[in-house]
Amino acid sequence: MHTLHQTAALRLQVAAWRRAGERIALVPTMGNLHPGHLELARQARGRAQRVVVSIFVNPLQFGPNEDFSTYPRTLEADCRGLEGEGADLLFAPGVDEVYPNGQAGQTRVEVPEISDILCGTSRPGHFVGVATVVCKLFNMVQPDLALFGEKDFQQLLVVRRMTADLCLPVQIVGVPTVREPDGLAMSSRNGYLSAEERARAPALYQALRMAAQALRQGTTSAQVETRAWAALEREGLRPDYVSVRRALDLSVPGPGEQPLVILAAAHLGRTRLIDNLRVE
Repeated sequence: MHTLHQTAALRLQVAAWRRAGERIALVPTMGNLHPGHLELARQARGRAQRVVVSIFVNPLQFGPNEDFSTYPRTLEADCRGLEGEGADLLFAPGVDEVYPNGQAGQTRVEVPEISDILCGTSRPGHFVGVATVVCKLFNMVQPDLALFGEKDFQQLLVVRRMTADLCLPVQIVGVPTVREPDGLAMSSRNGYLSAEERARAPALYQALRMAAQALRQGTTSAQVETRAWAALEREGLRPDYVSVRRALDLSVPGPGEQPLVILAAAHLGRTRLIDNLRVE
């Protein structure tokens, strides 16, 4: 596996693959890779001849009081994991490579409406940072397809909308959430949890499962949201939101609309957990 830090060198390699008629997949990440990320690389290997994984902790998607400076950076361990999955190239640019004119003057990509709800309400500007860096990565790597985990369901839909609206020739592939044996969705931020918090963290997935079952039995969305909120509080989590939405666009569903997705975010200690569950 090659590791490159400069866009010019990346494009030379991608151009050689293109001349050989090879299909290229991109897995964008912020590093500190866990088995969920490695599953993305594994799925990419099954869909393309060449797999590029990017690692870039994007300052543009972190708020003023968020964990940009302390976000785990584990490049050596990440390289070992990716080599085991057969990745062809790791692109690990520095901040100056991605934002050569500084962040303040950076052209930004905004996906309106869908970026301003749920996590967008709690983290203003977050999805502008996500859409901007993903758009830049698509132009740097020029992949045929890109893979994203469904744990970050709102992010996946923001990227889908941006790609469609800007007519970018990239197929967006969502990959099901990879979970721990007790149901907790794998996340780089799970490492922030203390042992006691880690024992309580699966309550988020349990609340979503109960909510999905209640929806299937005819309970209203409002009742489902209220009960799930209360269940999280009983387990010591501080809910940010619990919301039943249309899975296609995250709008508020009308009577009988399908498919649905239940999305939730909650704080546990200093860690913000997110998860979702589709309901057919």
